[in-house]
Amino acid sequence: MRYNKETVMKRITFFILFCVSLSYVPANAQQSRVIAHRGYWRSGTTENSIASLVAAQKLGVYGSEFDVWLTADGTAVIHHDAEINGKKIETTPYYDIKEHTLSNGETLPTLATYLIAGSINQATRLILEIKPHSSKQREDALVLEVLRLVELYNVSEHTEYISFSKNICQQLHALAPEAMVAYLNGDMTPAEVKEQGWTGIDYNESVFRKNPEWVDEARSLGLTTNVWTVNKEESMEWCISLNIDFITTDEPEKLAELIKMGEN
Repeated sequence: MRYNKETVMKRITFFILFCVSLSYVPANAQQSRVIAHRGYWRSGTTENSIASLVAAQKLGVYGSEFDVWLTADGTAVIHHDAEINGKKIETTPYYDIKEHTLSNGETLPTLATYLIAGSINQATRLILEIKPHSSKQREDALVLEVLRLVELYNVSEHTEYISFSKNICQQLHALAPEAMVAYLNGDMTPAEVKEQGWTGIDYNESVFRKNPEWVDEARSLGLTTNVWTVNKEESMEWCISLNIDFITTDEPEKLAELIKMGEN
């Protein structure tokens, strides 16, 4: 098949534009940023401790994630699992667990003490995960207590919220409509999250592997994207290549180095 000069030039132009489009990053897309999962605990301290928060602040990452539960008598505490020494946090008075010692020697942090530490260096954002509780009533009570303490310690401007519970996300949006609220469970499309009025999706890497188009879809809707918990270098590089806004990791120093290398 023979082509005239004009046809050849059109095809070359099209090919060049196509290649450029593959490398194009929208102007509103920023380089991926680092969130330390339960703080920078691999620095030599303990996850969900105040020391791990301070280590994340010193590292200079975008945010430090932590988990919040409500005791039977209404004290918000920092802990990942639902139980402490076989005692379910939800059904246990704070008095019975307050002396629990973390592996680094700290006693169980309350949300109040954690927020005080977080207020000292506001360059690192507080990524506050509210754990699903046994009933809507318990979840609603915890949301109220969290928002009260965040306001009391004047950290509203650098606190973002995440949860696996749709009810918790709904309550946060209703009571603090200006707050950043991202959904964790991975069972809603970006459009469905946008419809709820929440501000982002924060899904496991496996969800984005199955639905990589959700990153651009979320961006087009004005939603943020976050991926958890990414610890392998290959996975980090894949998430960076997708230009996911935030990457949550147990290896924040390694991830920060990879992102910096990509900028050079």
